[in-house]
Amino acid sequence: MDEQKPGDGVPPATANAAQELPLGVRVAAAWSWRLILIGIAVAGVLWLIVQVRIIVIPLLVAILLTALLAPVVHWFERRGAPRWLGVVTALALFAAAVWVLVTLIVTQLRNGFDDVARRSEEVWWELLKWAEANFGFSAKELGGFVDQLLTTVNNHQNELWSGALGVATTAGQLVTGLLLTLFSLIFLLIDGRRIWNWVLGFLPARAHAPLDAAGRAGWVSVGQYVRVQIFVAFVDAVGIGAGAAILGVPLAIPIAILVFLGSFIPFLGAITTGALAAFVALVYNGPVNALVMLGVVILVNQIEGHVLQPLVMGSAVRVHPLGVVLAVSTGALLAGIPGALFAVPLAASANAIVNTLVKKEWEPGTDPVADYHQRDQVHHRARRRARALARLRRKEG
Repeated sequence: MDEQKPGDGVPPATANAAQELPLGVRVAAAWSWRLILIGIAVAGVLWLIVQVRIIVIPLLVAILLTALLAPVVHWFERRGAPRWLGVVTALALFAAAVWVLVTLIVTQLRNGFDDVARRSEEVWWELLKWAEANFGFSAKELGGFVDQLLTTVNNHQNELWSGALGVATTAGQLVTGLLLTLFSLIFLLIDGRRIWNWVLGFLPARAHAPLDAAGRAGWVSVGQYVRVQIFVAFVDAVGIGAGAAILGVPLAIPIAILVFLGSFIPFLGAITTGALAAFVALVYNGPVNALVMLGVVILVNQIEGHVLQPLVMGSAVRVHPLGVVLAVSTGALLAGIPGALFAVPLAASANAIVNTLVKKEWEPGTDPVADYHQRDQVHHRARRRARALARLRRKEG
């Protein structure tokens, strides 16, 4: 049999053209069409996510909350308590924390918001008079400029606040999102492992072990991120809230709570809410006090950026601070506030998943899905035998 020569079966013109092209061009072309296909697939997935965002966003929130509350459930299980008791306790603790935060914000702002609005208007007119006296601008011109700026912001507030994955815009969407988050959280806490194995069951058996190991690594990374982020947010809130209290800035408690909530968006959240503290200081205590308050905000953010994020957050999620900044910026650009919120946990889990797959950190030849079903059947038979024995004892008694 004659040995097939290179170029057999290929038109001569095509073979000659391929040989004339440099190797770098051929490699670049081969990579290009593959990258184009990957880009089209990613764009399709993102488009689908945008279409079902009212389901995706509550599910992602529920996953983050599950990573936060799962240790409470596991603590009860390790001590022999039923799982439902751990789930109820975790949900009760979370509800109590939310109630305390909301109550503090509402009660503190109820009496102070009107006063802040009144003082802001007074400071604004004083600023207009000062600018008119020192720079020759008329109050009417400055007022018209500000009105135009506010009109522009109002016309683009949807893009500024929501982005591609905008938050709920109607009361019905908000209620639906809250209910989906609550139900998803309850079922993930009760039966998260079974749900994960159900998802793996759609894949080929040979993919179960690597994807299970990668998923577990990503889940551990998300849990570490949530717990560390709570610590970072607490430090930001205490630092800025204590600075506001020392400087005599009103509404120090609601400012601290808003900083705590805003800090869950790394870098951007604490700066934005800290600027609110500087504004309140300006309205009530004057520009010098506001500058000092702004310095406190900058100092706290520097401690977060140069100490907490690199040492605590970096070691927990194993993502470089530059990666955190780029992930948050990209998420905010693509999906607004939800994108900024979910960017770091997604990046951390993706990093852990890729490292696990590259290092092949799983036992070859095992099938965790089949093992789980086998153990589940054994436990089910044991429970049935226990119930049968209990009924038999009741009859004999």
